[in-house]
Amino acid sequence: MSVSTAAADQTVCSPLPVLGSDVLVPLVTGGEVTYAALDYAASAPALQRVWDDVAAYAPYYGSVHRGAGYLSQLSTDLFENSRATVAEFLGCRESDQVVFTRSTTDSLNLLAAALPADCQVFVFETEHHASLLPWRNAQVNFLNAPRTPAQAVETLERALATRDPSPSSRLRSSRGGPIGPALVCVTGASNVTGELWPVKELAAAAHAHGARIVLDAAQLAPHHPLDIAELDVDWVAFSGHKLYAPFGSGVLAGRADWLRSAEPYLAGGGASRKVARRADGGVDVEWHTTAARHEAGSPNVIGVYAIASACKALTEAGFDSLVEREQQLVTKVLEGLSEVDAVRVLSLFGDDAPRVGVISFVVDGWNSSHFAAALSAEYGIGVRDGLFCAHPLVRTLLGSDPQDPGECGAPEAEPGERSLNAIRVSFGAGTPDEHVDRFIGAVKELVKDGAKWNYRTEDGRCVPAV
Repeated sequence: MSVSTAAADQTVCSPLPVLGSDVLVPLVTGGEVTYAALDYAASAPALQRVWDDVAAYAPYYGSVHRGAGYLSQLSTDLFENSRATVAEFLGCRESDQVVFTRSTTDSLNLLAAALPADCQVFVFETEHHASLLPWRNAQVNFLNAPRTPAQAVETLERALATRDPSPSSRLRSSRGGPIGPALVCVTGASNVTGELWPVKELAAAAHAHGARIVLDAAQLAPHHPLDIAELDVDWVAFSGHKLYAPFGSGVLAGRADWLRSAEPYLAGGGASRKVARRADGGVDVEWHTTAARHEAGSPNVIGVYAIASACKALTEAGFDSLVEREQQLVTKVLEGLSEVDAVRVLSLFGDDAPRVGVISFVVDGWNSSHFAAALSAEYGIGVRDGLFCAHPLVRTLLGSDPQDPGECGAPEAEPGERSLNAIRVSFGAGTPDEHVDRFIGAVKELVKDGAKWNYRTEDGRCVPAV
């Protein structure tokens, strides 16, 4: 069974058609302008292809795995075919499972719930909170921010080689002591700096020390081709809403053994194969051993199909061409910002480090929240300001105390004071050149002439002062 889908009739090396590209927004200075969405790292707009595919399927929507009717069978086929499409997009191994979740955060919390006993987790302080925080029931080893890719590998190798022994493990370390299970969690591309991490080298280091590795690909998957087998990672997690499919779905893909051995992430219908009452009044449950084990409840078939549609669209458009065009935009933004003396671009690995279309910076003499508000109100440009749900990393890059509890929202600082947060511009396959040009011009004008309007902090965000 199948649903007719839209053709991928986009032109390579030009922006892919996305929803919202013709939306007009009012300017505080008067008039309207086409909205420049430059906050892809938070949520990317939906590809027109994705929207058309979802609209074509919508009349045929039915329950998944739960009905004998035609629409239910069609929806079930669509759901499982989407699983196969995602597996192909990720380069999954034959034995890997693709589990559908709500988001990257949900995926990593699912994996955290499936960790075996005595598992140690190793995670750099540079991670997004989605991959920094889920490991509450494990022994977590937080690693300091590296300043080069090589240092990242060296730091991980040293931490794994000296990790605490596990009295219940039958495995032995090179020094003769027992070692238990371990998991390394690392980002593929930083949500703050956009810099690419040495994933393959980190995976090799993890495996050399008997550990497994999960890749947070939330920022990598929309910008760069992924191959689980080639990178030799054990799991990959990403979100649909960053992959041009904002319908509330995510993916955890990779090795099945820990997932198969763990109690279901959610207990309920769909996760169970058989449920029976016992003579003593209790209940016996036989759980699925497939991905369904962790997909209890009625699945988000729209969100899953949207992810599959986005995977197809990116693949058919030619990922190499998309990467090449995005790198041209990255170069244009970095060169434009370098022409403004007051701007400092944030980086861990140096100005020449490879990165995706995610760039954070601060402007001397400006509160970052006020600067972002002026970009929106006076130029119709949407960027992000704050600590980007990566508080330790941003504070390290800003030179403030990484242990400062602080807040993510706009600080109570006035224009001219040192900023306690940063500004992030992010873009991708749907970004027109004009939006990037407008952004660079707006930054230069604001730094040179100042804001045309006064701004104030209201409920943790900056707004024009009326």
